[in-house]
Amino acid sequence: MLRTAMRNVLAHKARLLMTVLAVMLGVAFVSGTLVFTDTLGNAFRNQSAKSYDKVAVAVTTWAERGDDETAAVDAATLDRIRDLDGVAEATGRVSGFAGVADPDGKLIGNGWSNTGSNFSPGTGGKDAQYTFTDGTGPVEAGQIALDRTTADKGEYRVGEKVRVATNGPVKEYTLSGVFTTEDGAVNAGGSLVLFDTAVAQQLYLRPGEFKDVTVTAAAGASDQRLLDAVKPLLPEGAEAKTGAALADEEAEMTESGLKSLNSMLLAFAAIALFVGVFLIANTFTMLIAQRTKELALMRAVGASRRQVKRAILLEAGVVGLTASVIGFALGVALATGLRSAMGMFGGKIPAGPLVVSPTAVASAFAVGVLITVFAAWLPARRAAKIPPVAAMSSVHAVATTKSLVVRNSIGGVLTLLGSALIVAGAAQGDENGRWLIGGGAFLTLTGVIVLIPLLSRPVIALAGPLLRKLFGVSGKLAAQNAVRNPRRTGATASALAIGLTLVTGISVLGVTLGQAIDKMTTDNIRADYMVSMASGEALDESALTALRKADGVAAATPQRAVWLTVGKEGVSASGVTPGDVEKTFDLKTVSGSLSSLDDGEIAVDRKTAKSHGWKTGDSVPVTYQDDKKQTLKVGALYEGNEFLSPVLIPEDLVAPHESISDIREVWLTMDGGQSDANEKAVVDALGDNPAMSVMDRQGIRDMFGGFINTALNIMYALLAMALVIAVLGVVNTLAMSVFERQQEIGMLRAIGLDRRRVKRMIRLEAVVISLFGAVVGVGLGTFLGWAIGKSLSASIPGYALVIPWDRLALFLVLAGLVGVLASLWPARSGARLNMLTAIKTE
Repeated sequence: MLRTAMRNVLAHKARLLMTVLAVMLGVAFVSGTLVFTDTLGNAFRNQSAKSYDKVAVAVTTWAERGDDETAAVDAATLDRIRDLDGVAEATGRVSGFAGVADPDGKLIGNGWSNTGSNFSPGTGGKDAQYTFTDGTGPVEAGQIALDRTTADKGEYRVGEKVRVATNGPVKEYTLSGVFTTEDGAVNAGGSLVLFDTAVAQQLYLRPGEFKDVTVTAAAGASDQRLLDAVKPLLPEGAEAKTGAALADEEAEMTESGLKSLNSMLLAFAAIALFVGVFLIANTFTMLIAQRTKELALMRAVGASRRQVKRAILLEAGVVGLTASVIGFALGVALATGLRSAMGMFGGKIPAGPLVVSPTAVASAFAVGVLITVFAAWLPARRAAKIPPVAAMSSVHAVATTKSLVVRNSIGGVLTLLGSALIVAGAAQGDENGRWLIGGGAFLTLTGVIVLIPLLSRPVIALAGPLLRKLFGVSGKLAAQNAVRNPRRTGATASALAIGLTLVTGISVLGVTLGQAIDKMTTDNIRADYMVSMASGEALDESALTALRKADGVAAATPQRAVWLTVGKEGVSASGVTPGDVEKTFDLKTVSGSLSSLDDGEIAVDRKTAKSHGWKTGDSVPVTYQDDKKQTLKVGALYEGNEFLSPVLIPEDLVAPHESISDIREVWLTMDGGQSDANEKAVVDALGDNPAMSVMDRQGIRDMFGGFINTALNIMYALLAMALVIAVLGVVNTLAMSVFERQQEIGMLRAIGLDRRRVKRMIRLEAVVISLFGAVVGVGLGTFLGWAIGKSLSASIPGYALVIPWDRLALFLVLAGLVGVLASLWPARSGARLNMLTAIKTE
């Protein structure tokens, strides 16, 4: 039986090729994901270890510029730390945002990870944290040093002038040196600017003070003893840890982040493998159908049911093992390619070897072999039941509708139960409702897959008259062939249906959410421009002053983040400019008047007022963040605006209670609306600052809706693997169907059906099966997209279901194209059959 199984694998190499490809792609996805994340994790762990390799103790404070209450490490404390026994060196650091302009004035880096710090020369005038490849570190107020990547992007050379923006106005500095670093901000696609220590302290903290300190131990000194000695010297609120402890913490954070990425990628790999199960099961079902006589004769000469079953499972195991070997090699190559691709797109990964762990190897091979054997189990079980007398009967036994009664009953129950759960989850909403939808989706999808063979007959029958009318005999034969074996048609269509269910569901949900966000933006904003920091940090007060003086500005209001305490409850508020806030935002008044802001009163959105029992004219006692108290009068109630906090308060009331303003954005309405001249006036008023983002209305809409389009594109790319496997399933089904029908095709050729019509018949059959699977997938995906969106509607203002008819039509067209492409090889093979040879084939 072993020899028989091996011969069968070798005898059906071409017919098993598609199965090998399906398993290979799934295994490549799994192994590539595991190798890629293991490699990233190892690289970042090594980077963390390297960063803290020479750090015995690290001191961290939470002091910020403008915050006079939080203590930092002053120069005297730093000197005392340096004088401790066992300390070789102690270095003080300050840091904050610093953006470098390229020659065109654009920001280099991604904004949020653009960092500035201080150059701190130690023994020999060098800073141990940085290795200079050109020039030296900055030692004067007008000098800076740049990391190598930023200098190359800006095409800057030592001695040239560089424009650098912090939270204040842009300044020019002379480039004194270029260095290499393993700093995490640079690896994340940002930049690092080093200033002279005194300049950095002035920019980011206070003169003579440091935010962080790193301590290097002398030879033989214990890190723990140094930690115990350093702690008593630190100001209140400062935290000290050993370098080893910090390296472990960073490694743990890295692993936690990569675990999410790993889980997401493996989920899509599981989808691809699930689709592959249908292809594998279909392949073995058809192979066994073609070998009915052979298997029956084996039973007749003494082979037991168990031996027949084992032989087929052994064939599946060999196929799975072969596919796993190739897939694993492809996965390693995929991981290498992903690593290179991240570098091309600006994500710098620390240097390190490719990590191929035993877990990745074992997982890949286990998945490949087990999935193949599992998919082949049911066909093997059926084959083992073939009685010896079947050797005298026809090879081609056609499945009847009656044989599918039990299957259809189970499918119907699962579909109805799943649909009920989905509707219940959509009605309930919140997280529990989404769990119901998830469970219902699984049951519904499973039920529909079970029912697909039954559904194929009536659905495809609807296309029969159209095919006959348009394509004559070829169309009629294609429609009949598509429903001749409902199990095979169903299994082939199921693979496409699963992929398109997910793609359609994601599309419906994504387009609906995007439309809601777009509507929210257009309905709530009157401003022509929004100004903010590219880093996401607060704007400096000087930027607001400059914008108010800019040519063409008709109204300008900041969005100052304010926190008020009412009783024991905190309330978020926006400090705004009375009079101008109505010109920059569309605020619908419920009661009172927004002009009351001019009189020092507050405006509250309707929902917040209802929850607190407030109404127009009420007095509300509040406590500011500096613990000062004041009673404020509610002058107006308005419908909530998604771009403002639920309480609006005049900025003049807030200013006395803030040590530093927290201006998130400045909103501008211009004379004449949006224009190139007005945008230039705003940019010029800011000093052509590369760190400040100036967005028009379309830019604002793109910013809020852009992440949805990005997420959709990522999802489409990841689901492409499942769709490729589904296409392979169509190719495989048609190829084996042509092989089964050699005699029939020979007879058709003999009675006058020419090669062109044979090709057309097979192509139309492929298109019909593909479109059938696509229609099922699009319908089910739309249902799921509606349900998930409905469960989210309560938290999304302006939510309304949007069916992307253009995309759905495109999916159906692509499905038809898939059918045409998948049929090219089978159609060519069928048309080239020799008539006499085919007629003699059993």
